[in-house]
Amino acid sequence: MHVDFNQIEKRFGDKVALNIPSWSIEKGDLLGLVGSNGAGKTTFLRILLDLLLPTSGSVRLDGRLLAIDSSWRKRTGSYLDRSFLVEYLTIPEYLSFVGAAFGFTEEETNQRLAEFERFLPISRVDTTRLLRDLSTGNAKKVGILAALFPRPEFVVLDEPFANLDPPSQIRLKDELSLMAETHQTTMIISSHDLGHVTEICDRITLLDAGVVKRDIHTSEETLSELKDFFSGDRQTSAT
Repeated sequence: MHVDFNQIEKRFGDKVALNIPSWSIEKGDLLGLVGSNGAGKTTFLRILLDLLLPTSGSVRLDGRLLAIDSSWRKRTGSYLDRSFLVEYLTIPEYLSFVGAAFGFTEEETNQRLAEFERFLPISRVDTTRLLRDLSTGNAKKVGILAALFPRPEFVVLDEPFANLDPPSQIRLKDELSLMAETHQTTMIISSHDLGHVTEICDRITLLDAGVVKRDIHTSEETLSELKDFFSGDRQTSAT
């Protein structure tokens, strides 16, 4: 899926939270979105998912206006926070609900979930436990799984590595890389963890005070360049 931001601005009162004249992501890109707290990452993602209206400007997905054509929704998987879950359902109930929303039969849903058994072994979960009773990390794993198992064309995840144990982080990185390589899935991964995003993403967009300050393809120098930026030594990364 190809995404275009055109003259996007978001204001909250007199404050400009986001100001992006032009930005795009190509089909198959695995992009890391980084920035300090308050940089505008969440605002960016919520506008991208039509959860927040921009003050001005437009977003297009495959050339179609996001606000008018809703066909992108069945081609998109996303998880930003626990509000994406239906907390009064059990894990199997919620995943069946998501599968049905994508038009899958129960058998098709189970077949797709089985492909992610290493990340979240559904066969071993407590089928009676409600989502609201899960820990933050386990709830996040369910939300991420719900975003990934339909194999959508476009995936958006906010801080997917936070609150996960190291084995789950490794397995998630493997799954994201596999989806990008095998299915040409377009992905945006917002994260404070520079190590994770520079490891798996082929491109990094850096937001600072609502403005895109860097938009670079990853290389061996990317991690040190980003660390220089966030440590305040920004002259070395100005090119």
